Amino acid sequence: MEEYNVSSNFIHDFIDEDLEKGVYDHVQTRFPPEPNGYLHIGHAKAIYIDFSTAKKYGGVCNLRLDDTNPSREDLEYVDSIKEDIEWLGFKWNKVLYASSYFDFIYECAVKLIKKGKAYVCDLTAEQIKEYRGTLTEPGKESPYRNRSIEENLELFKRMTDGEFPDGAKVLRAKIDMASPNINMRDPVIYRIAHVTHHQTGDKWCVYPMYDFAHPISDTKEGVTHSLCSLEFENHRPLYDWFLKELEFEHPSRQIEFARLNINYCVTSKRKCLQLVNDGKVSGWDDPRMATLSGMRRRGYPAAALLDFIDRVGVAKAYSVCDYGLLEACVRDNLNSNAPRAMAVLSPLKVIIDNYPDGQTEQLEVENNPDRPDLGTRNVTFSRELFIEKEDFMVDPPKKYFRLFPGNEVRLKGAYLVKCTGYDTDENGEVTAVHCTYDPESKGGNAPDGRKVRGTLHFVSAADCVPCEVRLYDRLFKAETPDDLEADLNPDSLKVLDGCLLEGSLKDIRPGDTYQFMRQGYFCADKDSTAEKIIINRTVQLNSSWK
Repeated sequence: MEEYNVSSNFIHDFIDEDLEKGVYDHVQTRFPPEPNGYLHIGHAKAIYIDFSTAKKYGGVCNLRLDDTNPSREDLEYVDSIKEDIEWLGFKWNKVLYASSYFDFIYECAVKLIKKGKAYVCDLTAEQIKEYRGTLTEPGKESPYRNRSIEENLELFKRMTDGEFPDGAKVLRAKIDMASPNINMRDPVIYRIAHVTHHQTGDKWCVYPMYDFAHPISDTKEGVTHSLCSLEFENHRPLYDWFLKELEFEHPSRQIEFARLNINYCVTSKRKCLQLVNDGKVSGWDDPRMATLSGMRRRGYPAAALLDFIDRVGVAKAYSVCDYGLLEACVRDNLNSNAPRAMAVLSPLKVIIDNYPDGQTEQLEVENNPDRPDLGTRNVTFSRELFIEKEDFMVDPPKKYFRLFPGNEVRLKGAYLVKCTGYDTDENGEVTAVHCTYDPESKGGNAPDGRKVRGTLHFVSAADCVPCEVRLYDRLFKAETPDDLEADLNPDSLKVLDGCLLEGSLKDIRPGDTYQFMRQGYFCADKDSTAEKIIINRTVQLNSSWK
Protein backbone atom coordinates (compact mmCIF):
# COMPACT_ATOMS: atom_id res chain seq x y z
CA MET A 1 0.00 0.00 0.00
CA GLU A 2 2.86 2.37 0.66
CA GLU A 3 3.68 2.46 -3.07
CA TYR A 4 0.08 2.59 -4.27
CA ASN A 5 -1.18 5.74 -5.99
CA VAL A 6 -4.48 7.14 -4.74
CA SER A 7 -6.76 8.46 -7.47
CA SER A 8 -8.80 11.56 -6.62
CA ASN A 9 -12.59 11.21 -6.51
CA PHE A 10 -15.77 12.97 -5.40
CA ILE A 11 -15.22 11.89 -1.76
CA HIS A 12 -11.94 13.77 -1.72
CA ASP A 13 -13.70 16.82 -3.16
CA PHE A 14 -16.06 16.82 -0.15
CA ILE A 15 -13.13 16.39 2.23
CA ASP A 16 -11.20 19.22 0.57
CA GLU A 17 -14.21 21.46 1.05
CA ASP A 18 -14.52 20.52 4.74
CA LEU A 19 -10.83 21.21 5.34
CA GLU A 20 -11.00 24.56 3.52
CA LYS A 21 -14.01 25.64 5.59
CA GLY A 22 -12.37 24.52 8.81
CA VAL A 23 -15.07 21.96 9.61
CA TYR A 24 -12.20 19.57 10.39
CA ASP A 25 -8.48 20.16 10.70
CA HIS A 26 -7.51 16.55 9.99
CA VAL A 27 -8.90 13.39 8.40
CA GLN A 28 -9.68 10.13 10.18
CA THR A 29 -11.55 7.19 8.67
CA ARG A 30 -12.47 3.67 9.69
CA PHE A 31 -13.28 0.34 8.05
CA PRO A 32 -16.24 -1.04 10.05
CA PRO A 33 -17.19 -4.60 8.98
CA GLU A 34 -19.58 -6.71 10.98
CA PRO A 35 -17.80 -9.97 11.92
CA ASN A 36 -20.61 -12.20 10.65
CA GLY A 37 -18.90 -13.61 7.54
CA TYR A 38 -15.81 -13.46 5.37
CA LEU A 39 -14.94 -10.33 3.40
CA HIS A 40 -15.65 -10.30 -0.35
CA ILE A 41 -14.53 -8.27 -3.38
CA GLY A 42 -17.04 -5.53 -2.51
CA HIS A 43 -15.35 -5.07 0.86
CA ALA A 44 -12.03 -4.69 -0.94
CA LYS A 45 -13.36 -1.49 -2.52
CA ALA A 46 -14.47 -0.16 0.88
CA ILE A 47 -11.08 -1.07 2.38
CA TYR A 48 -9.30 0.67 -0.48
CA ILE A 49 -11.40 3.84 -0.10
CA ASP A 50 -11.16 4.00 3.71
CA PHE A 51 -7.44 3.35 3.98
CA SER A 52 -6.26 5.20 0.87
CA THR A 53 -8.30 8.29 1.78
CA ALA A 54 -6.68 8.43 5.21
CA LYS A 55 -3.27 7.96 3.60
CA LYS A 56 -3.81 10.74 1.07
CA TYR A 57 -4.57 13.28 3.81
CA GLY A 58 -1.92 12.10 6.25
CA GLY A 59 -4.58 10.76 8.61
CA VAL A 60 -5.27 7.39 10.18
CA CYS A 61 -7.74 4.61 9.52
CA ASN A 62 -8.90 2.24 12.25
CA LEU A 63 -10.32 -1.23 11.86
CA ARG A 64 -13.51 -1.26 13.88
CA LEU A 65 -15.50 -4.45 14.20
CA ASP A 66 -19.18 -3.49 14.42
CA ASP A 67 -20.09 -6.37 16.70
CA THR A 68 -23.60 -5.33 17.74
CA ASN A 69 -25.32 -8.60 16.75
CA PRO A 70 -23.58 -11.39 18.72
CA SER A 71 -25.98 -14.13 17.59
CA ARG A 72 -24.48 -13.98 14.07
CA GLU A 73 -20.85 -13.15 14.90
CA ASP A 74 -17.79 -15.25 15.59
CA LEU A 75 -14.09 -14.79 16.35
CA GLU A 76 -13.33 -16.85 13.24
CA TYR A 77 -14.70 -13.97 11.18
CA VAL A 78 -12.72 -11.40 13.18
CA ASP A 79 -9.48 -13.27 12.43
CA SER A 80 -10.33 -13.66 8.74
CA ILE A 81 -11.09 -9.94 8.39
CA LYS A 82 -7.70 -9.01 9.81
CA GLU A 83 -5.93 -11.50 7.54
CA ASP A 84 -7.70 -10.16 4.43
CA ILE A 85 -6.87 -6.52 5.16
CA GLU A 86 -3.21 -7.35 5.73
CA TRP A 87 -3.14 -9.44 2.54
CA LEU A 88 -4.37 -6.43 0.56
CA GLY A 89 -1.42 -4.50 1.95
CA PHE A 90 -3.16 -2.07 4.30
CA LYS A 91 -2.26 -1.28 7.91
CA TRP A 92 -4.78 -0.08 10.46
CA ASN A 93 -3.98 2.41 13.18
CA LYS A 94 -5.93 0.52 15.88
CA VAL A 95 -8.23 -2.48 16.11
CA LEU A 96 -11.40 -1.37 17.85
CA TYR A 97 -14.78 -2.90 18.59
CA ALA A 98 -18.20 -1.26 18.75
CA SER A 99 -18.67 -3.40 21.87
CA SER A 100 -15.89 -1.38 23.54
CA TYR A 101 -18.34 1.55 23.43
CA PHE A 102 -21.35 -0.35 24.79
CA ASP A 103 -21.28 1.52 28.11
CA PHE A 104 -21.14 4.87 26.33
CA ILE A 105 -23.78 3.89 23.77
CA TYR A 106 -26.04 2.81 26.63
CA GLU A 107 -25.54 6.20 28.30
CA CYS A 108 -26.53 7.85 25.02
CA ALA A 109 -29.74 5.81 24.95
CA VAL A 110 -30.55 6.93 28.50
CA LYS A 111 -29.86 10.53 27.46
CA LEU A 112 -32.39 10.26 24.63
CA ILE A 113 -34.98 8.84 27.04
CA LYS A 114 -34.39 11.74 29.45
CA LYS A 115 -34.83 14.20 26.58
CA GLY A 116 -38.12 12.58 25.67
CA LYS A 117 -36.60 11.34 22.41
CA ALA A 118 -36.81 7.59 23.06
CA TYR A 119 -39.38 5.22 24.53
CA VAL A 120 -39.82 1.55 25.41
CA CYS A 121 -42.27 -0.17 23.06
CA ASP A 122 -44.07 -3.48 23.63
CA LEU A 123 -45.14 -4.06 20.02
CA THR A 124 -43.86 -7.23 18.38
CA ALA A 125 -41.51 -7.03 15.40
CA GLU A 126 -44.42 -7.85 13.10
CA GLN A 127 -46.59 -5.13 14.65
CA ILE A 128 -43.80 -2.55 14.40
CA LYS A 129 -43.46 -3.38 10.70
CA GLU A 130 -47.22 -3.07 10.24
CA TYR A 131 -47.36 0.27 12.09
CA ARG A 132 -44.47 1.66 10.07
CA GLY A 133 -46.58 2.31 6.96
CA THR A 134 -45.37 2.28 3.35
CA LEU A 135 -43.50 4.53 0.95
CA THR A 136 -46.81 6.17 0.04
CA GLU A 137 -48.65 5.96 3.38
CA PRO A 138 -47.52 7.39 6.73
CA GLY A 139 -47.06 5.13 9.71
CA LYS A 140 -49.14 5.22 12.86
CA GLU A 141 -47.90 5.83 16.36
CA SER A 142 -47.28 3.01 18.79
CA PRO A 143 -49.74 2.94 21.72
CA TYR A 144 -46.64 3.02 23.98
CA ARG A 145 -45.15 6.12 22.34
CA ASN A 146 -46.29 8.55 25.04
CA ARG A 147 -45.07 6.70 28.10
CA SER A 148 -43.55 9.05 30.65
CA ILE A 149 -39.83 9.58 30.88
CA GLU A 150 -39.81 7.95 34.31
CA GLU A 151 -41.64 4.86 33.07
CA ASN A 152 -39.31 4.53 30.08
CA LEU A 153 -36.23 4.81 32.29
CA GLU A 154 -37.58 2.14 34.63
CA LEU A 155 -38.55 -0.23 31.82
CA PHE A 156 -35.22 0.22 30.05
CA LYS A 157 -33.40 -0.61 33.29
CA ARG A 158 -35.54 -3.72 33.75
CA MET A 159 -34.74 -4.72 30.15
CA THR A 160 -31.05 -4.30 30.96
CA ASP A 161 -31.40 -6.33 34.16
CA GLY A 162 -32.68 -9.30 32.16
CA GLU A 163 -36.24 -9.20 33.45
CA PHE A 164 -37.88 -9.67 30.05
CA PRO A 165 -37.45 -12.38 27.38
CA ASP A 166 -36.12 -11.76 23.89
CA GLY A 167 -38.53 -9.79 21.76
CA ALA A 168 -40.73 -8.67 24.65
CA LYS A 169 -39.72 -5.01 24.43
CA VAL A 170 -37.51 -2.69 22.42
CA LEU A 171 -36.27 0.86 22.82
CA ARG A 172 -37.26 3.14 19.93
CA ALA A 173 -36.21 6.65 19.00
CA LYS A 174 -39.13 9.10 18.96
CA ILE A 175 -38.84 10.97 15.67
CA ASP A 176 -41.68 11.17 13.12
CA MET A 177 -44.05 8.38 12.09
CA ALA A 178 -45.15 10.46 9.10
CA SER A 179 -41.66 11.07 7.73
CA PRO A 180 -41.29 10.35 4.01
CA ASN A 181 -38.06 8.53 4.99
CA ILE A 182 -39.18 5.26 6.58
CA ASN A 183 -35.88 5.04 8.48
CA MET A 184 -37.02 8.06 10.53
CA ARG A 185 -40.29 6.44 11.65
CA ASP A 186 -39.34 5.70 15.25
CA PRO A 187 -36.56 3.19 14.52
CA VAL A 188 -35.62 0.53 17.06
CA ILE A 189 -32.33 1.45 18.75
CA TYR A 190 -32.05 -1.32 21.39
CA ARG A 191 -33.38 -4.87 21.54
CA ILE A 192 -33.25 -7.69 24.08
CA ALA A 193 -30.96 -10.60 23.22
CA HIS A 194 -29.91 -13.10 25.87
CA VAL A 195 -26.80 -14.09 23.93
CA THR A 196 -23.18 -14.43 25.01
CA HIS A 197 -21.03 -11.87 23.20
CA HIS A 198 -17.60 -12.89 21.87
CA GLN A 199 -16.03 -9.78 23.44
CA THR A 200 -18.20 -8.81 26.44
CA GLY A 201 -19.38 -12.25 27.52
CA ASP A 202 -22.66 -12.15 29.45
CA LYS A 203 -22.39 -8.56 30.66
CA TRP A 204 -25.25 -7.43 28.41
CA CYS A 205 -28.63 -8.81 27.45
CA VAL A 206 -29.62 -5.67 25.54
CA TYR A 207 -27.72 -4.67 22.41
CA PRO A 208 -27.80 -1.50 20.30
CA MET A 209 -28.95 -1.61 16.69
CA TYR A 210 -26.40 -0.86 14.00
CA ASP A 211 -27.99 2.44 12.98
CA PHE A 212 -27.69 3.69 16.56
CA ALA A 213 -24.25 2.31 17.40
CA HIS A 214 -22.63 3.36 14.14
CA PRO A 215 -22.78 7.17 14.34
CA ILE A 216 -22.01 7.12 18.07
CA SER A 217 -18.98 4.84 17.57
CA ASP A 218 -17.76 6.99 14.68
CA THR A 219 -17.93 10.23 16.59
CA LYS A 220 -16.69 8.81 19.89
CA GLU A 221 -13.72 7.37 18.03
CA GLY A 222 -12.88 10.68 16.35
CA VAL A 223 -13.82 9.70 12.80
CA THR A 224 -14.16 12.81 10.65
CA HIS A 225 -15.55 11.19 7.51
CA SER A 226 -17.64 8.06 7.74
CA LEU A 227 -17.38 6.52 4.27
CA CYS A 228 -19.98 3.87 3.47
CA SER A 229 -21.78 2.29 0.54
CA LEU A 230 -24.79 3.73 -1.22
CA GLU A 231 -27.44 1.65 0.58
CA PHE A 232 -26.81 3.79 3.66
CA GLU A 233 -27.71 7.03 1.87
CA ASN A 234 -31.30 6.89 3.17
CA HIS A 235 -29.93 6.25 6.65
CA ARG A 236 -27.88 9.45 6.68
CA PRO A 237 -30.71 11.66 8.06
CA LEU A 238 -31.00 9.21 10.96
CA TYR A 239 -27.21 9.20 11.42
CA ASP A 240 -27.25 13.00 11.61
CA TRP A 241 -30.35 13.07 13.86
CA PHE A 242 -28.70 10.90 16.52
CA LEU A 243 -25.55 13.03 16.57
CA LYS A 244 -27.57 16.26 16.75
CA GLU A 245 -29.85 15.05 19.56
CA LEU A 246 -26.89 13.68 21.51
CA GLU A 247 -25.21 17.10 21.15
CA PHE A 248 -21.81 15.94 19.96
CA GLU A 249 -19.44 18.84 19.55
CA HIS A 250 -17.60 17.42 16.50
CA PRO A 251 -19.99 15.03 14.73
CA SER A 252 -18.75 12.76 11.97
CA ARG A 253 -19.85 13.30 8.38
CA GLN A 254 -21.26 10.37 6.41
CA ILE A 255 -20.44 10.17 2.68
CA GLU A 256 -21.76 7.36 0.46
CA PHE A 257 -20.22 5.72 -2.59
CA ALA A 258 -21.50 3.06 -4.98
CA ARG A 259 -20.87 -0.55 -4.03
CA LEU A 260 -18.70 -2.76 -6.17
CA ASN A 261 -21.10 -5.08 -7.98
CA ILE A 262 -19.75 -7.74 -10.36
CA ASN A 263 -21.68 -9.96 -12.72
CA TYR A 264 -21.65 -13.75 -12.33
CA CYS A 265 -20.99 -13.26 -8.58
CA VAL A 266 -22.83 -13.43 -5.29
CA THR A 267 -21.47 -11.18 -2.54
CA SER A 268 -24.34 -11.21 -0.06
CA LYS A 269 -23.00 -12.70 3.18
CA ARG A 270 -26.34 -14.43 3.70
CA LYS A 271 -26.19 -16.07 0.28
CA CYS A 272 -22.51 -16.93 0.68
CA LEU A 273 -23.28 -18.63 4.00
CA GLN A 274 -26.13 -20.52 2.31
CA LEU A 275 -23.74 -21.78 -0.39
CA VAL A 276 -21.35 -22.97 2.34
CA ASN A 277 -24.06 -24.58 4.49
CA ASP A 278 -25.70 -26.29 1.51
CA GLY A 279 -22.37 -27.77 0.42
CA LYS A 280 -22.40 -26.03 -2.97
CA VAL A 281 -18.85 -24.88 -2.22
CA SER A 282 -16.14 -26.30 0.03
CA GLY A 283 -16.13 -23.30 2.39
CA TRP A 284 -15.84 -19.53 2.58
CA ASP A 285 -12.43 -19.78 0.91
CA ASP A 286 -13.56 -21.98 -1.98
CA PRO A 287 -11.61 -20.60 -4.98
CA ARG A 288 -14.89 -20.02 -6.86
CA MET A 289 -16.25 -17.67 -4.20
CA ALA A 290 -16.01 -13.89 -4.53
CA THR A 291 -14.54 -13.78 -1.01
CA LEU A 292 -11.07 -12.35 -0.58
CA SER A 293 -9.92 -15.61 1.02
CA GLY A 294 -11.29 -17.55 -1.96
CA MET A 295 -9.56 -15.27 -4.45
CA ARG A 296 -6.31 -15.49 -2.49
CA ARG A 297 -6.53 -19.30 -2.47
CA ARG A 298 -7.20 -19.30 -6.20
CA GLY A 299 -4.04 -17.28 -6.78
CA TYR A 300 -5.40 -13.80 -7.45
CA PRO A 301 -2.66 -11.29 -6.50
CA ALA A 302 -3.74 -8.58 -4.07
CA ALA A 303 -2.22 -5.97 -6.38
CA ALA A 304 -4.48 -7.17 -9.20
CA LEU A 305 -7.57 -6.58 -7.05
CA LEU A 306 -6.39 -3.06 -6.19
CA ASP A 307 -5.69 -2.40 -9.86
CA PHE A 308 -9.22 -3.57 -10.70
CA ILE A 309 -10.75 -1.29 -8.05
CA ASP A 310 -8.68 1.63 -9.31
CA ARG A 311 -9.77 1.01 -12.90
CA VAL A 312 -13.43 0.84 -11.88
CA GLY A 313 -13.07 4.07 -9.92
CA VAL A 314 -15.06 5.57 -7.07
CA ALA A 315 -18.49 6.63 -8.26
CA LYS A 316 -21.77 7.74 -6.74
CA ALA A 317 -24.04 5.92 -9.21
CA TYR A 318 -24.94 2.22 -9.06
CA SER A 319 -23.32 0.05 -11.73
CA VAL A 320 -22.32 -3.56 -12.40
CA CYS A 321 -18.75 -4.37 -13.41
CA ASP A 322 -17.75 -7.11 -15.81
CA TYR A 323 -15.98 -10.04 -14.18
CA GLY A 324 -13.85 -10.20 -17.30
CA LEU A 325 -12.18 -6.92 -16.28
CA LEU A 326 -11.13 -8.44 -12.96
CA GLU A 327 -9.72 -11.46 -14.77
CA ALA A 328 -7.87 -9.15 -17.18
CA CYS A 329 -6.26 -7.37 -14.21
CA VAL A 330 -5.21 -10.74 -12.80
CA ARG A 331 -3.71 -11.78 -16.16
CA ASP A 332 -1.85 -8.50 -16.55
CA ASN A 333 -0.30 -8.85 -13.11
CA LEU A 334 0.63 -12.50 -13.43
CA ASN A 335 1.96 -12.07 -16.97
CA SER A 336 4.48 -9.60 -15.58
CA ASN A 337 5.27 -11.35 -12.33
CA ALA A 338 4.64 -15.09 -12.53
CA PRO A 339 7.52 -17.41 -13.48
CA ARG A 340 6.88 -19.86 -16.31
CA ALA A 341 6.84 -23.62 -16.02
CA MET A 342 5.56 -26.63 -17.96
CA ALA A 343 2.74 -28.92 -16.93
CA VAL A 344 0.98 -31.67 -18.84
CA LEU A 345 -2.63 -32.10 -17.74
CA SER A 346 -3.54 -35.08 -19.95
CA PRO A 347 -0.28 -36.97 -20.56
CA LEU A 348 0.62 -38.90 -23.71
CA LYS A 349 4.02 -40.62 -23.88
CA VAL A 350 6.52 -39.61 -26.56
CA ILE A 351 9.55 -41.82 -27.27
CA ILE A 352 12.55 -40.19 -29.00
CA ASP A 353 13.89 -43.32 -30.71
CA ASN A 354 17.25 -41.85 -31.75
CA TYR A 355 18.01 -40.28 -28.36
CA PRO A 356 20.43 -42.37 -26.23
CA ASP A 357 18.58 -44.63 -23.83
CA GLY A 358 19.19 -43.68 -20.19
CA GLN A 359 20.70 -40.29 -21.06
CA THR A 360 19.28 -37.01 -19.75
CA GLU A 361 20.37 -33.42 -20.20
CA GLN A 362 19.55 -30.13 -18.52
CA LEU A 363 18.29 -27.29 -20.68
CA GLU A 364 18.57 -23.77 -19.25
CA VAL A 365 15.40 -21.74 -19.85
CA GLU A 366 14.19 -18.32 -18.71
CA ASN A 367 11.68 -18.17 -15.87
CA ASN A 368 9.98 -15.16 -17.45
CA PRO A 369 11.19 -13.67 -20.75
CA ASP A 370 9.96 -10.22 -19.67
CA ARG A 371 11.65 -10.43 -16.25
CA PRO A 372 15.38 -11.23 -16.47
CA ASP A 373 15.55 -10.64 -12.71
CA LEU A 374 13.55 -13.85 -12.18
CA GLY A 375 16.52 -15.82 -13.50
CA THR A 376 16.59 -19.20 -15.21
CA ARG A 377 15.89 -22.83 -14.36
CA ASN A 378 16.93 -26.22 -15.70
CA VAL A 379 14.43 -28.37 -17.59
CA THR A 380 15.22 -32.06 -18.04
CA PHE A 381 15.19 -33.61 -21.50
CA SER A 382 15.26 -37.39 -21.96
CA ARG A 383 14.38 -40.20 -24.35
CA GLU A 384 10.86 -40.54 -22.95
CA LEU A 385 8.68 -37.47 -22.53
CA PHE A 386 5.04 -36.60 -22.02
CA ILE A 387 3.00 -34.16 -24.09
CA GLU A 388 -0.72 -33.28 -24.03
CA LYS A 389 -2.98 -35.86 -25.69
CA GLU A 390 -4.57 -33.08 -27.71
CA ASP A 391 -1.15 -32.23 -29.20
CA PHE A 392 -1.16 -35.42 -31.29
CA MET A 393 -3.60 -36.59 -33.94
CA VAL A 394 -3.37 -39.58 -36.27
CA ASP A 395 -5.48 -37.93 -38.98
CA PRO A 396 -5.45 -34.17 -38.32
CA PRO A 397 -7.59 -31.51 -39.98
CA LYS A 398 -6.09 -28.75 -42.07
CA LYS A 399 -4.10 -26.07 -40.24
CA TYR A 400 -3.29 -28.48 -37.40
CA PHE A 401 0.36 -27.66 -36.70
CA ARG A 402 1.03 -29.98 -33.80
CA LEU A 403 2.28 -33.55 -33.88
CA PHE A 404 1.04 -36.11 -36.45
CA PRO A 405 2.77 -38.78 -38.55
CA GLY A 406 5.40 -37.15 -40.74
CA ASN A 407 5.14 -33.71 -39.11
CA GLU A 408 7.90 -31.88 -37.27
CA VAL A 409 7.35 -29.69 -34.20
CA ARG A 410 9.46 -27.78 -31.73
CA LEU A 411 9.64 -28.90 -28.11
CA LYS A 412 9.79 -25.71 -26.06
CA GLY A 413 13.39 -24.77 -25.26
CA ALA A 414 14.64 -28.18 -26.42
CA TYR A 415 14.82 -29.74 -29.91
CA LEU A 416 12.87 -30.24 -33.10
CA VAL A 417 11.22 -33.67 -33.24
CA LYS A 418 9.51 -35.46 -36.12
CA CYS A 419 6.76 -38.06 -35.69
CA THR A 420 7.66 -41.43 -37.20
CA GLY A 421 4.82 -43.54 -35.82
CA TYR A 422 2.65 -44.44 -32.84
CA ASP A 423 1.53 -47.38 -30.70
CA THR A 424 -2.08 -48.31 -29.90
CA ASP A 425 -3.82 -50.63 -27.46
CA GLU A 426 -6.41 -53.31 -28.24
CA ASN A 427 -9.09 -50.60 -28.50
CA GLY A 428 -7.15 -48.56 -31.02
CA GLU A 429 -6.31 -45.85 -28.51
CA VAL A 430 -2.90 -44.24 -29.00
CA THR A 431 -0.62 -45.16 -26.08
CA ALA A 432 2.69 -43.72 -27.28
CA VAL A 433 4.08 -41.59 -30.08
CA HIS A 434 7.46 -42.31 -31.68
CA CYS A 435 9.69 -39.50 -32.91
CA THR A 436 13.23 -38.73 -33.95
CA TYR A 437 15.01 -35.57 -32.89
CA ASP A 438 17.46 -33.31 -34.69
CA PRO A 439 20.58 -33.14 -32.47
CA GLU A 440 21.65 -29.93 -34.23
CA SER A 441 18.43 -28.09 -33.29
CA LYS A 442 19.13 -27.56 -29.58
CA GLY A 443 17.20 -24.51 -28.37
CA GLY A 444 14.46 -25.18 -30.92
CA ASN A 445 15.96 -23.72 -34.09
CA ALA A 446 16.78 -25.70 -37.23
CA PRO A 447 20.40 -25.29 -38.41
CA ASP A 448 19.32 -25.18 -42.05
CA GLY A 449 16.69 -22.52 -41.40
CA ARG A 450 13.67 -24.74 -42.14
CA LYS A 451 10.45 -23.42 -40.65
CA VAL A 452 8.57 -25.36 -38.00
CA ARG A 453 5.19 -23.93 -37.09
CA GLY A 454 4.16 -25.91 -34.01
CA THR A 455 5.68 -25.52 -30.54
CA LEU A 456 4.70 -27.96 -27.80
CA HIS A 457 5.40 -28.01 -24.07
CA PHE A 458 6.48 -31.25 -22.42
CA VAL A 459 7.78 -32.88 -19.26
CA SER A 460 10.46 -35.52 -18.96
CA ALA A 461 9.44 -39.01 -17.85
CA ALA A 462 12.74 -39.13 -15.98
CA ASP A 463 12.03 -35.97 -14.00
CA CYS A 464 8.36 -35.12 -13.53
CA VAL A 465 6.06 -34.66 -10.55
CA PRO A 466 2.51 -36.07 -10.35
CA CYS A 467 -0.22 -33.75 -9.16
CA GLU A 468 -3.95 -33.08 -9.03
CA VAL A 469 -5.16 -30.05 -10.99
CA ARG A 470 -8.42 -28.26 -10.23
CA LEU A 471 -9.79 -26.26 -13.13
CA TYR A 472 -11.91 -23.48 -11.67
CA ASP A 473 -14.32 -21.32 -13.58
CA ARG A 474 -17.10 -18.92 -12.62
CA LEU A 475 -19.44 -20.31 -9.98
CA PHE A 476 -22.58 -19.07 -11.73
CA LYS A 477 -23.68 -19.27 -15.36
CA ALA A 478 -26.21 -16.44 -14.93
CA GLU A 479 -24.97 -12.87 -15.25
CA THR A 480 -27.17 -11.87 -12.31
CA PRO A 481 -27.52 -14.98 -10.13
CA ASP A 482 -30.96 -15.19 -8.57
CA ASP A 483 -31.57 -18.86 -7.87
CA LEU A 484 -28.53 -20.24 -6.04
CA GLU A 485 -29.38 -23.76 -7.20
CA ALA A 486 -30.55 -23.26 -10.79
CA ASP A 487 -27.95 -20.62 -11.68
CA LEU A 488 -24.91 -22.66 -10.61
CA ASN A 489 -22.39 -23.33 -13.37
CA PRO A 490 -22.06 -27.15 -13.59
CA ASP A 491 -18.58 -26.72 -15.07
CA SER A 492 -17.24 -24.40 -12.37
CA LEU A 493 -14.86 -27.12 -11.14
CA LYS A 494 -13.20 -30.00 -12.97
CA VAL A 495 -10.68 -32.15 -11.09
CA LEU A 496 -7.91 -33.76 -13.14
CA ASP A 497 -5.85 -36.62 -11.70
CA GLY A 498 -2.61 -37.93 -13.17
CA CYS A 499 -1.29 -34.54 -14.26
CA LEU A 500 2.46 -34.03 -14.45
CA LEU A 501 4.67 -31.05 -13.57
CA GLU A 502 8.25 -30.45 -14.67
CA GLY A 503 10.77 -31.62 -12.09
CA SER A 504 11.76 -28.09 -11.03
CA LEU A 505 8.38 -27.82 -9.25
CA LYS A 506 8.89 -30.77 -6.93
CA ASP A 507 9.22 -28.36 -3.98
CA ILE A 508 6.30 -26.10 -4.95
CA ARG A 509 4.66 -24.58 -1.88
CA PRO A 510 1.06 -23.48 -1.18
CA GLY A 511 0.51 -20.05 -2.69
CA ASP A 512 3.25 -20.34 -5.34
CA THR A 513 1.92 -19.08 -8.67
CA TYR A 514 3.11 -19.96 -12.17
CA GLN A 515 2.15 -19.56 -15.77
CA PHE A 516 1.94 -23.07 -17.17
CA MET A 517 2.85 -22.62 -20.81
CA ARG A 518 -0.15 -22.74 -23.15
CA GLN A 519 -2.40 -23.64 -20.21
CA GLY A 520 -2.97 -20.56 -18.06
CA TYR A 521 -2.01 -19.29 -14.63
CA PHE A 522 -1.99 -21.72 -11.73
CA CYS A 523 -1.42 -21.65 -7.98
CA ALA A 524 -0.53 -24.36 -5.49
CA ASP A 525 -3.51 -24.91 -3.17
CA LYS A 526 -3.31 -24.45 0.59
CA ASP A 527 -3.97 -28.19 1.04
CA SER A 528 -1.05 -29.13 -1.21
CA THR A 529 1.64 -31.27 0.45
CA ALA A 530 4.89 -32.90 -0.60
CA GLU A 531 2.99 -36.22 -0.74
CA LYS A 532 0.11 -34.82 -2.81
CA ILE A 533 0.54 -31.66 -4.81
CA ILE A 534 -2.74 -29.86 -5.59
CA ILE A 535 -2.78 -27.10 -8.17
CA ASN A 536 -5.60 -24.59 -8.77
CA ARG A 537 -6.16 -22.85 -12.07
CA THR A 538 -6.22 -19.13 -11.31
CA VAL A 539 -7.28 -17.87 -14.74
CA GLN A 540 -6.97 -18.99 -18.35
CA LEU A 541 -4.50 -17.31 -20.68
CA ASN A 542 -7.38 -15.73 -22.58
CA SER A 543 -10.98 -15.20 -21.58
CA SER A 544 -13.37 -17.92 -22.70
CA TRP A 545 -16.38 -15.71 -21.86
CA LYS A 546 -17.97 -13.22 -24.21
